[in-house]
Amino acid sequence: MPEKMHLLAFLMHTPINHMTMSWADPADRQAAGLGSIAHWQALAQTLERGCFDGMFFADVPAVYDHYQDNTDVAIKYGVNWPTHDPVALIGIMAAATRHLGIATTVSLASLHPFLAVRSMSTLDYLSQGRVGWNIVTGNARSEYRAMGLDVVEHDKRYDRADEYMQVCYALWRGILPDAVVADREAGIYADPAKIEKIAFEGEYFRCHATPSVLPSPQGRPVLFQAGSSGRGQRFAVDHADVIFAIQPDLPRMQTFMRKLRETATESGRDEDLRVTFAVQPFIGESLEAAEEKRDSMLAKIPLEAALTRISGTFGVDLDTVDIDKPLQEITTQASQGLVSAMSSMFNDKNITLREAVRLSGLAGLIPQILGTPVQVADQLEEIWRETGCHGFNVTPAIVPGGYEDFVDLVVPLLQRRGIFRTEYDATTLRGNLVG
Repeated sequence: MPEKMHLLAFLMHTPINHMTMSWADPADRQAAGLGSIAHWQALAQTLERGCFDGMFFADVPAVYDHYQDNTDVAIKYGVNWPTHDPVALIGIMAAATRHLGIATTVSLASLHPFLAVRSMSTLDYLSQGRVGWNIVTGNARSEYRAMGLDVVEHDKRYDRADEYMQVCYALWRGILPDAVVADREAGIYADPAKIEKIAFEGEYFRCHATPSVLPSPQGRPVLFQAGSSGRGQRFAVDHADVIFAIQPDLPRMQTFMRKLRETATESGRDEDLRVTFAVQPFIGESLEAAEEKRDSMLAKIPLEAALTRISGTFGVDLDTVDIDKPLQEITTQASQGLVSAMSSMFNDKNITLREAVRLSGLAGLIPQILGTPVQVADQLEEIWRETGCHGFNVTPAIVPGGYEDFVDLVVPLLQRRGIFRTEYDATTLRGNLVG
């Protein structure tokens, strides 16, 4: 068990925050604030007031295009469209805060590791060590199409990613701590003997370079990874400081943790695993009020908007599947992962794919936690204690109101129970989140 629970805000740089059609709710300000520096800075300040470790941005670089083999439905309903680059928000939010970390997803699919390190480490240096990098191998067909690349087979993506990280590590460790002398009298800025030149020749990457970005106080960005397959979990165990996961309920969270620990033992990792689970809280004056809030938003989600969201997430065109069949009767080979995940989410109930897709459109398969502030705090504490997870990626449906409610109503309860910080321990993301 970690000593304290850790919290990250879980967002996207799109009109929605993991809930299809949330932009259409009168209380939501995310779409209106999409182009506002003040909006993002105020949100960061709210989270810092709540002592959150940081913000965590998911990202889909190109628009979902699996449903009906085009992007029209995604555009029509604002389903991750527009999809702006979250890296651009790091400097904006860091400038308005002192302790809050900002982690963002950057895909390895099309960006050379030298450029990725240059971009992320520059921001890490400017923010004095408050940047995190969620490493994804790139699985969206639309991303590969946009870049003019061939889609890479699943396991090979991770083989490529392992080599990618070798280049990154070489660049990160290439500048020794005392390399910069900045001796004005002698006219010497740095000692070339203390800069390790990179000469990397691999199967997927070549890099002959001099490291060009100074390390921040935390050394390098904190690394996140969300591999869920067997090969993905091995990659996460090998590289991630923090592993992010989406599991539908407590039993499956416990199973995920057990399997991950088994993978860590096989890989020889003796360091404690830090896992954060995604949750979507709905807070109300009563459980019934919270359920009414959720159901009201759920009722406004058009079926085809939910279909395009789930089609894009799982890489399956649900327009070609009979969605009025029960989940267990869907036999299309390409959709087996989708059906399995949804069966788990709804406890293997005998519901149709239509109903499952409509329900999952609310949160993109992220489990919901509903109730009063006390009930929400109780559920978070139960999951934290029963799984031994590091904490949570919190993604309310409504922004910024959902975060304001969580900070003002739930965080004080966790603090009074002694399981969440009342002040920051460090000035870097690594110092606060990893220790």
